[in-house]
Amino acid sequence: MKIPKRKLFLLIIFAYVAFSLYAAYNVFFSTKVISRVHRVVKKESAAHPGGVRGGGAAPFLAEDWNPWEDEQVDYNSALNKRREAFKQHLGQVNNNKPKRYKVQIWGKAAIGLYLWEHILEGPLNPTDKVAQWREGELQSEKIDFSFYTGPAVVQGHVPLDMNSLVLVLNGREQQKVSYSIRWLEHVHALVQSHTVSHVAVVLLGNEHCNNDWIGPYLKRNGGFVDLLFLVYDSPWVNDKDVFQWPLGVATYRQFPMIRPNAQMITSNRPYLCNFLGTVYKNSSREILMQVLKQSGLDKECITTAREKWLPQETADSLRQYQTALAQSELTLCPVGVNTECYRIYEACSYGSVPVVEDVQTPGTCAAGPNSPLRLLKAAGAPFIFISDWKELPAILERERGMSQEQRVDRRRRLLEWYASFRQQMKERFTEVIEETFFKNG
Repeated sequence: MKIPKRKLFLLIIFAYVAFSLYAAYNVFFSTKVISRVHRVVKKESAAHPGGVRGGGAAPFLAEDWNPWEDEQVDYNSALNKRREAFKQHLGQVNNNKPKRYKVQIWGKAAIGLYLWEHILEGPLNPTDKVAQWREGELQSEKIDFSFYTGPAVVQGHVPLDMNSLVLVLNGREQQKVSYSIRWLEHVHALVQSHTVSHVAVVLLGNEHCNNDWIGPYLKRNGGFVDLLFLVYDSPWVNDKDVFQWPLGVATYRQFPMIRPNAQMITSNRPYLCNFLGTVYKNSSREILMQVLKQSGLDKECITTAREKWLPQETADSLRQYQTALAQSELTLCPVGVNTECYRIYEACSYGSVPVVEDVQTPGTCAAGPNSPLRLLKAAGAPFIFISDWKELPAILERERGMSQEQRVDRRRRLLEWYASFRQQMKERFTEVIEETFFKNG
């Protein structure tokens, strides 16, 4: 018997609707426990740890049904494991990174420029030397240094974003000492407020080594200064918390950082020696000028004497002085108030060998077999040391007998030594600060 197509089609539709209703009934109204794939987490089980009374099946709660629960749990577990592994990887990367430290330097004395530009070789912006505010940044070993200097760098107006500080001060005379004390008191207030934790001072000390005024600020005396880098042969130097520091060039008179070139090394210099400076009454400088004149050596050397010391150079006098250094084989360095003078370092900058009067000057500076100039002597400075300027004619006679090749070789060795000396000071400064501020402190 053939079933009409229309009836067959209606029968199929009826069966589909009946099955759909049956399925909907099982999903939304059935109280039977369904398979594990469609397992229901029953809230009542949490409320009744012993299960449903009478051992019957718990009622099905539609809002708790999650047919993909197992897969979701496995996915979340794997995701958490991957996240944890990534965190451990980042932690290992950070642990393997070399640790870096931050130190700020406030240059409130001209020797700060020697520290920053000549020793650390850091940049300064703006480049204008008379700018009111100058700053720079550099990395040395594990330390990131930042530097601020200029008249506009005043107390309370420096952006202090770290707790380690180096203060550069001038303690050469009483007026400078009073100014330095005000800065130390300002830093002391920062230490007391826990803004600053570590302090070092680079000090242009008194030429007679009378620096008692800063003693109470040292940590060993109950103060807050961890480290003192001190110019001149002070008896305080112990290489523990007080270190000797070089005087350097006269940055306060705008003496620049000199970059040696081939011409500076190989040129034929027309003069044997030079001395441009102040000749004080009853000083060894008067003897020096007499020796030069009596021996006729003033014709082979560039000499310009003045009776009064001038604190500032003009553009012409600075250019004349630099020309004399660049055109002379030797630079004569008589003692002043102290044996160590700017002229020594300025001569080294041009490869002109310093002839140094190796005489102890009055005062309380350390005396000993390596004094004066013990820092330079310990570094093996290739200078000519004399105790009396009457030795000068014999020195210049030997100078005349040297070949150009010998002079060029000596000049190269002096420039290399000076570059190495500055590098040693840079490494020493950085290592001492790192050790004291960040490892011991």
